[in-house]
This record gives sequence, C-alpha cells and structure tokens, in this order.
Amino acid sequence: MQVKKYVVLIVLFILPIVAYLFFASGVNNFGKLPILTNGVNDVTDMEGNATFKNKITVVGLLGNNPDKKNGNAFNLNQKIYKRFYQFKDFQFVMVMPKGTEVQATELKKELGHLVDMQKWNFVFGDEKQVKDFFSSLKTDIQLENDLSTPYAFIIDKELNLRGRTKDGVEATLYGFDATSVSELNNKMVDDVKIILAEYRLALKKNNADRQE
Repeated sequence: MQVKKYVVLIVLFILPIVAYLFFASGVNNFGKLPILTNGVNDVTDMEGNATFKNKITVVGLLGNNPDKKNGNAFNLNQKIYKRFYQFKDFQFVMVMPKGTEVQATELKKELGHLVDMQKWNFVFGDEKQVKDFFSSLKTDIQLENDLSTPYAFIIDKELNLRGRTKDGVEATLYGFDATSVSELNNKMVDDVKIILAEYRLALKKNNADRQE
C-alpha cells in the first residue's frame, strides 16, 4: 500500500512539473521564428499613436464593417492578447479604414470588460494606406473588398513578418486564421511564445556580454 501511495503522489504532483519544464524548455530550444518578409510598412503615417519599432506586434485588419468581425477580435483577445499582454514589449495593432473610429472605440470598450486593453491599439488610414500596408506583408492572402482579413500577423521589433516556412505537407503560414480557435491555440500561441523567448534570450545574452 505504501508503494501505491508513492506512485499516486508521483503521478499527481511530480509528472505535471516535469511535463511543464519539458515544454517550457522546448520553447527556448525551437530557435528563431522564421522571417517571411523583411521591412513591412510601419503605421506611423496613419492616425493613431502606434509603431511597430521595438515591439512584438500582433496585427489585424477588421475592415469597414468591424461589427461583423467581433468574433475574430474576441478570439484574438481571449486566446492571444489576454495571455501575453503583460509582456513588456508586446502589443496589438488593428489597422482600420478611416470612418470606423466609433466602431473601434465601442469594440475596445466591449473587449475591455474581459482584460486591460492598454496594449490594444487602433490606427486609421485611407484606403490606399491600408492596401499599401497589407501589400507590404507580401503574403499569399487576399485582402477582402471591405479592407479586412480574418488573418492576424506577427511582426517583430525590426518590422519583419514572422511565421512558419513550408514544411512537408504544411504550406508557408504567413498569418493565423482568427476564425479558428484551434489554429490560434495550436499554432499562434506557440509562435508568440517562440518569438518572446527569442528576444528574452537575446536580451540575457546582451546583458551577459556587457558584464564580461
């Protein structure tokens, strides 16, 4: 009976800790998240106080009818933003057409019931600015007629688009489908973890080099 007791204790307490350490260390060992596009357009020329420089940014485009994209925004808010917003250099930026300022304010207010929205930003541009920004991502995704897309994108501190390169049967993954909770949970969460770990390790290395 004593042996059985110890086995139960190991299963309940020790194995979860080992599993956590394994997966946590695994993120650090994945290396860098691939760069798919160098030097995407910044959003400093649009209305709103946001820049991609020195930030790890999740970018979305909700289009002329953001009310119809509330589900996408909610999924991103719950699965990605809520999980990572407390990291110092992490932010969300929604690139919106001019004329959607009221809807954006209402959306931010609605989502704010669930989490602190301090790092969820909106910027507003004319049609050309929105299209030019999207084109600068250089993806295989088409922008919809209302200037929206269900996909969210990861942009690093140097304004590079990050994602997954083609691997076997998997195609290059430029963006993450916000209509799919499964894709956000199984792919985007992991990729955000990787890029955060990448910069965290780089910072530790720089600090160690300065101390030598």
